[in-house]
Amino acid sequence: MNDMHQQIEEAAGFIRTKTDFEPEIGLILGTGLGELGHRIETVCSIPFGDVPHFVESTATSHDGNLVFGTLGGRKVIAMQGRVHYYEGYSMMQITLPVRVMKALGCGALLMSNAVGGMNPLHGPGDISVMTDHINLMGDNPLIGWNDDRLGPRFPDMSEPYDREFLATMEAVALDLKIPLKKVVYAAVAGPNLETGAEYRFLRTIGADTVGMSSVPECLAAVHGGMRVIGMSVITDACFPDALHPANVEEIIKVANAAQPNLEALVTGFLKKVTL
Repeated sequence: MNDMHQQIEEAAGFIRTKTDFEPEIGLILGTGLGELGHRIETVCSIPFGDVPHFVESTATSHDGNLVFGTLGGRKVIAMQGRVHYYEGYSMMQITLPVRVMKALGCGALLMSNAVGGMNPLHGPGDISVMTDHINLMGDNPLIGWNDDRLGPRFPDMSEPYDREFLATMEAVALDLKIPLKKVVYAAVAGPNLETGAEYRFLRTIGADTVGMSSVPECLAAVHGGMRVIGMSVITDACFPDALHPANVEEIIKVANAAQPNLEALVTGFLKKVTL
């Protein structure tokens, strides 16, 4: 953490040489929302690799650009894709973009991802919103020396996902007649998919969905005083007694099929939400 502040300042300073756009909300367009970046009325787009201290995503279907512009009447900065712990990056590297979003003026963060579903009431193609999470990644971006300029030593996590944001998203889903599941999300390191015993364990401890991202970004955002909402596409059913070999192409296909509804929810949320 002791050089995080310097890296944030250098990255934000570089971005300000490219645009004077002042975003209100940051978007992490993970699996299921990649195309939403093309719906933004763009004023500037910067590849991750051009920004000092940013690392590039190696994940399938992640474009790897920062997009600045307007969506749903809101001024946004969007990450087209993200970097993951399983790619070999540190927690500091994974969460730096969120810190930079905060430094550029964002007070809120909306994330999306693809997840496995363990709740028998949910199925592939369903869209969910996180109400809470369980961090099983074995690491935390807040470990180490704390820079009080970035946030408190012991950030409170009684409300990791903003309840007002959740109520707004539920209202938007009701208006659009799009079913929306409320879930507890478990984050694991990956990159392997889970065993049947692991799915059974995760379900037993209260998780509805499981994935390999989002919790580090949430922790960094909450640490910095940002309000957070997390959205997921449930791409496969993970029932321990009826497991089938994972098919990445099929997972992406399911995520892409859900994309129009997820885009509609996010756009409707941006139009309706009070920041």
